[in-house]
Amino acid sequence: MTLKRNPAELPRAWHRELPRLPALTALRAFEAAARHESFSRAATELFVTHGAVSHQVRALEEELGQPLFARNGKRVSLTPAGRVYAERVRDALLQIAEATRALQSGTRDKRLTISTMPSFAARWLTPRIGSFIERHPELDVELMSSNTLVDFTRDEVDVALRMGSGNYPGLYVERLLDDVFFPVCSPNFLGGKLPARPEDMQGLTLLRGEGDPWRPWFEAAGLDWPEPRKGLMFEDSSLLLQAAAEGQGIALIRSSLAYNDLLSGRVVRLFDVSIPCPWLLYFVCTPAMLDTPKVQAFRTWLLPEIAAFRQVLSQWA
Repeated sequence: MTLKRNPAELPRAWHRELPRLPALTALRAFEAAARHESFSRAATELFVTHGAVSHQVRALEEELGQPLFARNGKRVSLTPAGRVYAERVRDALLQIAEATRALQSGTRDKRLTISTMPSFAARWLTPRIGSFIERHPELDVELMSSNTLVDFTRDEVDVALRMGSGNYPGLYVERLLDDVFFPVCSPNFLGGKLPARPEDMQGLTLLRGEGDPWRPWFEAAGLDWPEPRKGLMFEDSSLLLQAAAEGQGIALIRSSLAYNDLLSGRVVRLFDVSIPCPWLLYFVCTPAMLDTPKVQAFRTWLLPEIAAFRQVLSQWA
């Protein structure tokens, strides 16, 4: 008797057992640690402890029978074998993420999720996004503001607009905007008697932003001053700018954030000295997501908006 194969039967290869694989949690911990070359940064990204990442990576190394990281005190660096393995693991995790998104596409095709920093969302994207929504009423737009880098293998995010180095392996990365830093303050700061020269800032309140040191600007202005260590420290650049606009001190701010307040007169620029911002603005997504109609629609709207904005910023370069 000959048995006929059911056409709906899965391919025969699918019935074979997969070889034993490392735990997914260990692979994710390794991938994040490899990308940052830091257990601490990987722990922050994954919302776990440094010890948890270290334990997962150590267990993975024991299972594989070889080291993936070279350890030098608190610093770690990938071994040659670890670097090759990291690239392949990341590719595999991205494929899993894309397969999941494809399965869920019936409910997600009409939702566009954009992630960016709170300061950029508040000062630039939110005032403009209405024109995109009017042009594409078929899309439900979700704007997520966070300083945490997006993990496209985990987060349901379609596009990220990020200030950074642009070194995001395995992702589509497009440079959008350069920027510069310069000091600003309220026109009423010190009763309107504003410093006329950089050296006149000696003894004045210099507001501090996390990750935005004053020292490089001091050097560009010919000042051999140490980095300010006292006073308020602002994690969010929008709050830093707001404090300056309210007369609380002088802020070193990016032109892309300050331009509205400069145009309205809420703040004024001090001196004709600026320094390049070490981080650029990038459009980031997965290669597969780039080809979707919703992301193409957003990119088509975004690029002319950014080009026009660059023209505005050129007067403060």
